[in-house]
Amino acid sequence: MILKWFLAYIATGLFFGALDAVWLRFTAPLLYRPALGDLLAEKIRVGPAVAFYFIYVAALTFFAVIPGLMFNQAGGTIQGTAVAVMRGAFFGFAAYATYDLTNQATLRRWPTEVTLIDLAWGAAASGLAAGLAVLALTKLGLLEQLGKAAGGEMG
Repeated sequence: MILKWFLAYIATGLFFGALDAVWLRFTAPLLYRPALGDLLAEKIRVGPAVAFYFIYVAALTFFAVIPGLMFNQAGGTIQGTAVAVMRGAFFGFAAYATYDLTNQATLRRWPTEVTLIDLAWGAAASGLAAGLAVLALTKLGLLEQLGKAAGGEMG
């Protein structure tokens, strides 16, 4: 069971990390730096960034990927992937809304355009990463092979 959760966590982290790396590479200089200016640190603080990714990926795995994989056991790949995409998108929207709307409420200057773009990105990236993780793990058959070897379920 723990190995299955670990594989789900790793798959989710790889997909979300890749998506977010590409997003930040291209949007930081075009969106965030011009819109936020001196609010941004000159260099990224690695510790808090790593902590965010560990926590966020764990929550995305728990709330979206694991339910999608469990649904796959009862239904089929398409249904489980759809469950993961929908749950992941809602989770991403809510998590990014927490950050951006708190900033809008508490900072002197936080552009609405950044909030709207971040909410869309949080939903899209989280839904896509969760769906890809479920699809990849299901298509590769890793969880099924582990289940047969261990004689157990996802739970």
